[in-house]
Amino acid sequence: MRRAIVDWGRFILIWAVCVLSFRAFAFGSYYVPSESMLPTLAVGDHFVAAKYAYGYSRHSPDITLPEGFIPTVDGRVLGQLPQRGDIVVLKPEGAPDALVKRVIGLPGDTVQLVHGRLVLNGQVVDRHESGAYDYRDDHGRTIHVTEYVEDLPATDGRVARHAILQRGDDGPADNTGVYTVPADRVFLMGDNRDNSQDSRFPYPDLGFVPLDRVIARAQFTAYTNSFCKAESALTCPGGDWTTRFGRNLKP
Repeated sequence: MRRAIVDWGRFILIWAVCVLSFRAFAFGSYYVPSESMLPTLAVGDHFVAAKYAYGYSRHSPDITLPEGFIPTVDGRVLGQLPQRGDIVVLKPEGAPDALVKRVIGLPGDTVQLVHGRLVLNGQVVDRHESGAYDYRDDHGRTIHVTEYVEDLPATDGRVARHAILQRGDDGPADNTGVYTVPADRVFLMGDNRDNSQDSRFPYPDLGFVPLDRVIARAQFTAYTNSFCKAESALTCPGGDWTTRFGRNLKP
C-alpha cells in the first residue's frame, strides 16, 4: 500500500512538472478581457500562444521570476525579434494580468497617426474599407464603426494584412506626434483603434514595451465564451461565436 502511494505521488509530481514546463516553455492559453483587439479577437475568446517564438525571459513563466534570474544582456535566452503584424502576449509593468496587442513598430521605426491613418517610417500604410456597421459593445452600448483592411509591411517583405475598426478619424489618439521606437522596445496597438490603451499612451498606460515583456505569439483561437448574435441592424464584429473556433491568428 505504501509503495502504491509513493508511486502515485511520483506520477503526480512528474505530471505536474511536465505540465508546468509545457506552459512555461512551449504553449500557453490566454483569455481576452477587453474589446481592444476587435474584430480579430472578441471578449471571451480563449487562444493559444507560442512561448518559444521570441525566446524566454523571467516573465515567460506564469509567475514572474526575480530580476537577474536570466543573466543576459537583454534579459532573454534565444531571443528573436517579433514581426510587424504579429499578435503578441505581453506582461506590462505594474499590471497583474497579461495583455494582447499587435506589433506595429520595431526598434528604430517611426510611428505616427494622422487623421486615423497609420504612418510607418514616413510612409502612409494602405488601408481599404470593407464595410460600416453598428454593434453592441460589452457595456450594452450601440457603437458605429467602419472596418478597414490594413496592409502593414512585415519585416520579411510580406504584407501583414489584418482588419481594424475606426469609430472616426479624428479621435483623441487619431492624430499623434512621431514616436521613435527605442532599442529593445516595440510599439504595440489594438486593432480596435479608438478603443485601445496601447503604445500611443505613455507609461503608466503602456508606452513602448520592452522585448523581455513580450512573452508569446498568438497562434489560434481555441474556443470562446463570446455568444454575440447578430441583432436587427446590429453586427458581431469578426463574426459570431460559431465562426471563432480555430481562427488562425498569425498574419
